[in-house]
Amino acid sequence: MSLTKTQENDKIEIVNRWSVQVRNATIIKDDGVEISRSFSRKVLTPGTLDASDNLVDTNISGEDADVQAICNAAWTTQVKADYKAFLIANKSNTPGS
Repeated sequence: MSLTKTQENDKIEIVNRWSVQVRNATIIKDDGVEISRSFSRKVLTPGTLDASDNLVDTNISGEDADVQAICNAAWTTQVKADYKAFLIANKSNTPGS
């Protein structure tokens, strides 16, 4: 019996023009036959606002190359500007603001 565990990004989607949603699959195989598959998700956005309402870019350097490529393609200057405007417009709707 030889168990192996691998992880792969099996789905990468762009949601609301600026959110990059990554589904990661954890696959367990016994002698090459898949016996288990589970999923986790994360959502990446272009950045966050600092105290002066400047958009601080999300650091994606730790992401897999395929995720980085999609983020870099999706997060154009216009998309970042639209996302910044969205964050500013919704500041009053968040607790503590």
